Amino acid sequence: MDRLVSVAAPGNAGWVGMNKRFRRGLVVGKFCPLHLGHELLIARAQLQCDELILISYTKPGFAGYSSECREHWLKARCPVTGIYVIDDERLALLCRVHGVAARPVPFDTEPDDVHRHFVAWLLGDVLGKKVDAVFTSEDYGDGFAAVLAARFGSVVEHVCVDKARRTVPISGTRIRSSAQAHRGYLSAEVFASFIPRTCLLGGESTGKSTLAEALASALQTAWAPEYGRELWESRQGKLALEDMVHIGRTQVAREHALAQDANEVLICDTTPLTTAFYSHELFGTVADELRGLADRTYQITFLCAPDFDFVQDGTRQNNAFRLRQHEWYLKQLSAMGIAYVQLEGSQQKRLAFAASHICRELGASTRSPTARR
Repeated sequence: MDRLVSVAAPGNAGWVGMNKRFRRGLVVGKFCPLHLGHELLIARAQLQCDELILISYTKPGFAGYSSECREHWLKARCPVTGIYVIDDERLALLCRVHGVAARPVPFDTEPDDVHRHFVAWLLGDVLGKKVDAVFTSEDYGDGFAAVLAARFGSVVEHVCVDKARRTVPISGTRIRSSAQAHRGYLSAEVFASFIPRTCLLGGESTGKSTLAEALASALQTAWAPEYGRELWESRQGKLALEDMVHIGRTQVAREHALAQDANEVLICDTTPLTTAFYSHELFGTVADELRGLADRTYQITFLCAPDFDFVQDGTRQNNAFRLRQHEWYLKQLSAMGIAYVQLEGSQQKRLAFAASHICRELGASTRSPTARR
């Protein structure tokens, strides 16, 4: 299924378009993960509503399916302005903004009626919005619509979409058991989040870029080249402080785009952690956003040792700088509590060891979305 078709709302919020049945509709779900069945439901709702509200919450939730991850999927796949992915912390902030006393998000195991009244409170008291339709693929939709109608004092219709799951025969439970086995029910954008990332760190002239490309070739998968080096070379070594955040953002965006074409694993030549090092070295400071990007975690982290001759290619510093950079990585990884594997010896030895380690560690693993985006 391609990206959902956007349905623009009319300029006059009080007018229901000629082909639209409803002024404002609602879809609520966990979206763990967002699959093509959800996208069908949302697309059908968009076609019938001037405005659509998407609400997602789950408590305690599922490991790896963070609010940030689900929000990213919804915003990437669903051109809807009213997207609210909430948890207790996000809800408390939303309540402060709207001057409303906060309440906790209900647990998944609480009765349906608790969830219905919670959503009614969220819509009416916090967001100040009422709906005239709720879209689901479940039997509970009629009772949900009745609670919303009582809360708003107006008719709320339940529209059931593909209840029998004939169009998209899948559920979130099945996908969580094995995203790889059910890849056909996920958009490429969403499935990319389930591809494990392996990153290579290392000082200048430690062979990490050569190794990254060789690893990708050996494993028949994609790799994400180092954007910072590309920008450095294109600017002839002239970078500004604001370029550092741009480099970090672009490296992450590159990872996500390339993960859509990866086979089982994505090889990443460096991470925003490297950009943070150069920001500190070149400008004596690291922007808060870049620090956040540098905190990203990877399923496997390799650190290339500076144990062969330094090669000057015209863009590098010197061996003393390389050694200082290596020591910095050692301290940072330790401080962050990140386990890493140090690669030593010839490129052939590093390639053989790294490829074997990746296959051993990830070959039998169950996929879960990458924790940090």
